[in-house]
Amino acid sequence: MKNIKTTIGFGLLVAGVLVNPACKKPTSSVTGWNYNDPKMGGFEDVPYFEQETGPGLVLIEGGTFTMGRAEQEVTYDWNNIPRRVTVSSFYMDETEIANNHYREYLYWTRNVFGADYPEVYKKALPDTLVWRDKMAFNEPYVDYYFRHPAYKDYPVVGINWLQANDFCNWRTDRVNEFILYREGILDLDPASWVNENNFNTDAYLANQYEGVIKINLPDYNPKGTGERKVRMEDGILLPKYRLPTEAEWEFAAFSLVGNSVQERIVQRRLYPWTGHYVRNDQPQYIGQMMANFKRGRGDNMGVAGYLNDNADVTAPVFSYWPNDYGLYNMAGNVSEWVMDVYRPLSAEDKSDFRPFRGNVFKTQQRDEEGNIVEKDSLGRIKTRDVGLEIDNLAERRNYKKSDNINHLDGDWESTIYYSEGAEGYQNRTANKSMYDWGIATMINDNARVYKGASWKDRAYWMHPGSRRYLDQKQSTSYIGFRCAMTRVGSPVGFSK
Repeated sequence: MKNIKTTIGFGLLVAGVLVNPACKKPTSSVTGWNYNDPKMGGFEDVPYFEQETGPGLVLIEGGTFTMGRAEQEVTYDWNNIPRRVTVSSFYMDETEIANNHYREYLYWTRNVFGADYPEVYKKALPDTLVWRDKMAFNEPYVDYYFRHPAYKDYPVVGINWLQANDFCNWRTDRVNEFILYREGILDLDPASWVNENNFNTDAYLANQYEGVIKINLPDYNPKGTGERKVRMEDGILLPKYRLPTEAEWEFAAFSLVGNSVQERIVQRRLYPWTGHYVRNDQPQYIGQMMANFKRGRGDNMGVAGYLNDNADVTAPVFSYWPNDYGLYNMAGNVSEWVMDVYRPLSAEDKSDFRPFRGNVFKTQQRDEEGNIVEKDSLGRIKTRDVGLEIDNLAERRNYKKSDNINHLDGDWESTIYYSEGAEGYQNRTANKSMYDWGIATMINDNARVYKGASWKDRAYWMHPGSRRYLDQKQSTSYIGFRCAMTRVGSPVGFSK
């Protein structure tokens, strides 16, 4: 990771046109007053260059692309109509989250919450029983796949959508805590990491963190104490790690950045590599499989002596060749969770800019005086859904409620029980969904999309446009995940 102090220093050079040669302080272009000057009010203008790349991440330069089906619809679901969308630049993990990464998360969780809140640790545990098959001997994977060091670099499986999100939240806090330690602001004291005393980014920004502060930043406010904690405006803390959206994942998998000349896509891709075949065509690798998938019935890895993909189940996360963004295993190995709630007609409903279904707008809990309510027993800031009256949503034009998962789909106007009236609809669809969940379909507001093929899938599913879904509380032996992060500022960075 780049040193933020160096980055800030370079930012001063870049922003040198704003610096007053006489007083060496940046000045306002609208008032002429000095920034960072207690004598002139102390408003701070932080020199900033660009976003630091977090551990394990790769910058995905965004753009427009055709999202959706690009080959024959063999399932005849017709749930992925091709359409043109734009994805903003973002960051994505170079590889899937591996067993060793997840074991690090479990180790920390047990150390911090294990004594008083063992349920937190138990909730995070992967379901190793997903390997069991009534007609196969898979017990060795149940016993060894997650814990044995031979599999430490293999993708973690048995993780449901909710657990993947919890991992992303934990990773955000650990990375930001390390950054503050690296910059000399925090002092690490592992013995004090117990329950609510662990570092939480939101709690720190809300002045609710009581950890070991080594040094604070100078405060130029003449009414202040002379020092303050890091704020989001300083650009030191990173945005949150999260799951990618379906559009982001598909865009990153196609990696058209390596298949275009200026603004022209020279060849539409079926897979994350150029060509309509699944073997490598480079002379030194001719004929080798490009990904880990099931070649045919009863053929998971090929013939002894020359295994076609060298993996019976999963393979290490750095296996095979990366795509043009530098991402590994975007076709095969394990399928991956994304943020979106599944709907068959997502293509018709989603926006064409940063498309996503699944928004539930929340805000931090505050008392009557507007102060943030104290953090919970786990050290996290309490949140609530936004409300129509308390948050004055009636005056807004862009949204009117917190839960927008079923917007344009699943409301009373579109339900299959419309003819029975509102009362009949409420009686027969307690989950507020237009779908007859549990009787004719498994689609409801808890159905989450997962993308890509896995070690047990045929080549059809390696197409990035393919999409499937599973309940957010369920897990399998073939679904893993990788994290993403929002890119703030320039889509390409000042390096270009």
